[in-house]
Amino acid sequence: MDLAQNTDRVLNPLSHGEKNKMSKDEVDKPTQQAIALSYQQVNSSAPKVVAKGSGFIAEKILAVAKKHSVPVYQNKTLVSMLMAVELDREIPPELYQAVAEVLAYIYRIDQKIGRK
Repeated sequence: MDLAQNTDRVLNPLSHGEKNKMSKDEVDKPTQQAIALSYQQVNSSAPKVVAKGSGFIAEKILAVAKKHSVPVYQNKTLVSMLMAVELDREIPPELYQAVAEVLAYIYRIDQKIGRK
């Protein structure tokens, strides 16, 4: 089961020349972040971080998730913690409970739409 995770709204990337046109409120806005997890019960003991990024990379992760009908779950705190996990590494035991709740949520969505 794969999932992409998103926090906050999209903050459009600005070219270098547009930087001076930003208001203080725009500068203070948080940058969008996204994490993609993969969990294969047969081959893994825990979900793995298979993609992560901020800004433009986060937008690409979310676009791929949307294209492949991968559910998106929003949790800013969990995303912040998962950003510390290296790519292609299993999540640490401290995050098992939080990620299990996400996977259960996605499982319920899959059941509702008849997807396995």
